[in-house]
Amino acid sequence: MFNITVINIKDIIKYLVTFTLIIVIIVGITRYLIGLKDNANISNELNSKINFISQNSFLACLDETLPSIEHTNEEINKIASEDDEEQGDILHKILQVELAQIDAKQEEVPQNTAVAENTTEQPQEQSSTEQKTEVVTQNPIASNPTNTYGAVQLKNETGYSITPEMLVPDVEVNKSNIVIFHTHTCESYTATEQNPYTPTGTYRTTDLNYTVARVGDELTNYLTQYGYNVVHDKTYHDYPAYSGSYNRSLETVQNILAQNPSDIVIDLHRDAIGSNSNYAPTVRIGEDYAAQLMFVIGTNGGGLWHPNWNQNLKFAIKIQEKAEEMYPGLFKPIILRNSRYNHHLAKAASIIEVGATGNTLEQCMTSMKYLAGVMHEAMQ
Repeated sequence: MFNITVINIKDIIKYLVTFTLIIVIIVGITRYLIGLKDNANISNELNSKINFISQNSFLACLDETLPSIEHTNEEINKIASEDDEEQGDILHKILQVELAQIDAKQEEVPQNTAVAENTTEQPQEQSSTEQKTEVVTQNPIASNPTNTYGAVQLKNETGYSITPEMLVPDVEVNKSNIVIFHTHTCESYTATEQNPYTPTGTYRTTDLNYTVARVGDELTNYLTQYGYNVVHDKTYHDYPAYSGSYNRSLETVQNILAQNPSDIVIDLHRDAIGSNSNYAPTVRIGEDYAAQLMFVIGTNGGGLWHPNWNQNLKFAIKIQEKAEEMYPGLFKPIILRNSRYNHHLAKAASIIEVGATGNTLEQCMTSMKYLAGVMHEAMQ
């Protein structure tokens, strides 16, 4: 006897349709998930390619830029330090500045563009005239002055004939503001245990705590104590590129004078003269050893517009005449040169060189106590 099962065709179709739908859904979900993974891989691959292209483009840019910087630095070494600052092709100078900025970012040099107005520190001892003064420079360099006004000596390196009338210090200035800045901001001195530093060149450092900028701080503090309003700017003008320093400092001082009109503008430097690195012009005042100072006055002898250079000279003589009265030998003879040095910007503009490479920072800071006292007396 046989059991016969009756199969319902409709049920079979229903089961097949259901099974097929399940398979389709599973396949669809699987493809969707695979698609997401593929998209992620494509995205990662695309990002990788973009990064590769960007990096290679950046490296290619550096490959093209660095040789230019190297070439530029080689050209800088061939250029004279000062007289060429006011000449040359403008586009070339712009290119030098731009390349220097790229180099500066690579070396991560701290950009100190601080402007100190009425810097406030602990009160400092002001100078006294009740002290014996004598020059104690070892192996001094002959000054060979060409003109004199009383005890003030002048070395004329221009083609101008200096008459006695041109030396009379009959100049009146507005002393409401005094501007101090540094064309060669990184100039430094002989390191000592008290003031060591890491050099970034021969007697140069980007650490402004050990450069002529620190000497400017000291002068600012003393003048402020005498009641003067002082604007002290410490912008780097000579780093990373030395060439073009005067062009950059020109822009800096023009911006300062637009906000702080002033007749008295001092570009504080370190003297670079001397064949020996231990050349240290020094004066002993009482028990203090101070670096000697020197005015450098520019003219229009080089052909640049500078109508008030004689006023600049008269002001320097006025200050130095008082210095010879108070501290004989504090100043070396004034030097008059053909280059303009941006002195056309003010009625009483000048370079004051403080010491030389053989002097210490301590000696140069001591000088500022006496310079401030002399200026205050001369401007009464």
